[in-house]
Amino acid sequence: MTTSSVATPAPAKSAPRLRTPRKYSPGRPKRSKLLTALMALMVLYTVVPLIWLLINSTKTQAGLADSNGLWFANDFAFWDNIRDTFTYHDGIFGRWLLNTLLYVVLGAGGATLLAVLGGYALAKFSFPGKRAIFAVVIGAVAVPGTALAVPTFLMFSKMGLTDTPWAVIIPSLVSPFGLYLMWVFAAEAIPTELLEAARMDGAGEVRTFFQVSLPLLAPGIVTVLLFTTVATWNNYFLPLIMLKDPDWYPLTLGLSSWSSQAQTIGGDVIFNLVITGSLLTIVPLIAVFLLLQKYWQSGLAAGSVKE
Repeated sequence: MTTSSVATPAPAKSAPRLRTPRKYSPGRPKRSKLLTALMALMVLYTVVPLIWLLINSTKTQAGLADSNGLWFANDFAFWDNIRDTFTYHDGIFGRWLLNTLLYVVLGAGGATLLAVLGGYALAKFSFPGKRAIFAVVIGAVAVPGTALAVPTFLMFSKMGLTDTPWAVIIPSLVSPFGLYLMWVFAAEAIPTELLEAARMDGAGEVRTFFQVSLPLLAPGIVTVLLFTTVATWNNYFLPLIMLKDPDWYPLTLGLSSWSSQAQTIGGDVIFNLVITGSLLTIVPLIAVFLLLQKYWQSGLAAGSVKE
């Protein structure tokens, strides 16, 4: 009796297991350790100077030299520093604060108004030379303001406007970036069909602008106003070359003059007042940004999504 050998079949190879992709829900965006680290560095870069400013504004002039810059001294002189800041040199700090508010209201407010009117016209009206204006606006955005400071000074000197508030206000009225931002925002935020419907109902251009377009432009207006306000509030080089009378100094130039007193013979060393004045200078800007946060964030996002 013979036995036949039966060949056993080879085991079948299992199919490769595919890696299931991770599912990301819209509520939980993808995290990146690198971007988190970079963001943490940016937060430190922004917050640490503010913390240093706040801590050192509580010190006297002697305490600034005897203590660590990132920790409090034994003497707490915050309220005394504020009082001395507003009373030093016959209260000149209050005059500088009013000057800065004047430059912001007239300069930044006027620049925002011109940017709104010009941006709306460029976005919603067609006329010859529109492309040329676009090229000029883009070119003006690329030109730094310091490059135009000296020619502006020479022109204002011949007109007799130097050492006057107009030497700071008039150049502040021109904001190429604000004009371009309002141009882009108006093109996206105001439907052309809405304007045509208002005109068909008998509304004129002025009424259409104020009753239909202006409410839709509110986020963009606030964004441009914040940019021009910060630029005018922190303006230093233009007042430096235009103004000689300390009574017309803005806060930036006035605090710089206080700081430079330590380098002159017989000058007062008042770094504690300079630091306290610097803290008081940035408080209004922080408050304005926090109060108008929802408006300028939506204004910056305009045009980022194309339908």
